[in-house]
Amino acid sequence: MWHLTKCVNCQLSIVNCSVLQPSRVKHTKVHGGRLKETTLRGTTLSFGSFGLKALEASWLKASQLESARRAMTRFVQRGGKIWIRVFPDKPRTAKSSEVGMGGGRGALSHWVVPVESGRILFEIDGLPEDQAREALRLGAHKLPIKCRIISRN
Repeated sequence: MWHLTKCVNCQLSIVNCSVLQPSRVKHTKVHGGRLKETTLRGTTLSFGSFGLKALEASWLKASQLESARRAMTRFVQRGGKIWIRVFPDKPRTAKSSEVGMGGGRGALSHWVVPVESGRILFEIDGLPEDQAREALRLGAHKLPIKCRIISRN
């Protein structure tokens, strides 16, 4: 969905309104925090037969996850099911360009999800192995981190 004015879902003035964002948050500006090297949870397949596992730690934007999801969905068309195992619920702020120092923190820019290495990002099921691997490969190309395709076997 593209909106040039206020978004009906989130009541924020942002240009690209992604589906992957919280409907309401208590605090729109949070501390940055630190990324962990490796994750302790979300490392095994829970729903599908094949999955996309992150090999690096990074913050992934909601738009990056959405573009990976779209690439996989277009390849799969009507066969199979795709699960997104991460959700971007961490707000990031940015000041507009050519604004001087001071004046407080910037407005909400986008949503991110902190992803540690070893975390499963997407799962897929209901497809032959070659089609599932190709769909996950197309999705991995949209992400700015190294990923590995894993299977339940």
